[in-house]
Amino acid sequence: MIKVEGLTKKYAGITAIDAISFSVEKGEIVGFLGPNGAGKSTTMRILSCFLPATSGKASVAGFDVATQSREVRSRVGYMPENVALYPEMRVQEYLEYRAALKGIRGRTNRQRVNAVKELCSLRDVESKLIGALSKGYRQRVGLADALLHDPDLLILDEPTIGLDPNQIRQVRQLIKDLGKRHTILLSTHILPEVEMTCSRVLIIDRGRIAASDTPEALAGRVRTAGGVRAEIRADSSALDKELSSLAGVRKSEVQTLEDGWCACTLRTDAEHDPREAVAKLAAERKWPLRELGREQVSLERVFAEITQSGER
Repeated sequence: MIKVEGLTKKYAGITAIDAISFSVEKGEIVGFLGPNGAGKSTTMRILSCFLPATSGKASVAGFDVATQSREVRSRVGYMPENVALYPEMRVQEYLEYRAALKGIRGRTNRQRVNAVKELCSLRDVESKLIGALSKGYRQRVGLADALLHDPDLLILDEPTIGLDPNQIRQVRQLIKDLGKRHTILLSTHILPEVEMTCSRVLIIDRGRIAASDTPEALAGRVRTAGGVRAEIRADSSALDKELSSLAGVRKSEVQTLEDGWCACTLRTDAEHDPREAVAKLAAERKWPLRELGREQVSLERVFAEITQSGER
């Protein structure tokens, strides 16, 4: 669905994206992640034909974004981070107006407007002024606008920004449902959202693609891919020294709790599981042990590891 080859964009000598290459297959929901200023929005604007590239190639559904922009635009629904809406218009008339601008007229216009209102749960506010809507409903109107022409590809830039937890859950479920019919490229800073909705992750850092894989596979690539948490009653300095010496332990963190208990976090190699060694050590030293478990690697930690280390 998306094919990018050596794409570069420069602004007055500043390189926003630097010869990036990646692809997105039809039917995928791909999370597009990166620190602020990494090049996410620039890439999405180029793919949406809102911005020309300096060099390189990009295509959507087989059409070149530079030379066949009309065909690309008809197949892409783009929802920017800050959705530009007309606050003085009512939801119904705004969607009808936007559909007409996209060449959807007559009976088809009404059918598509009704379809996206149903899909985005806008029936209850169809007669309200957009300016009177909550942030969550305005985001839904922006998403409905992007869906009017039934695009093959949805490009969503921070679709849940500014929403409360309930609204975030609703939009997240909507995105998952849309993924059954559309290919989706999703940019967000809410990393648990990516874990729950995306089948693959692209990480861009300093204008270059730093990683591309499933969240699970990325977890196996980071240096601190394993971790164990334990709570043990012992002298903290002696405990830290003993735990640090265990095989496969890269780093030991010991925090003193109440009544002499210590919370211990061990960073380990991906192939090592020191839980048995920790239990054996506690038994030998006669240290009471009340918690011992494997710590799962979150996408947040993967993201931090890759972008802070500059991994390529």
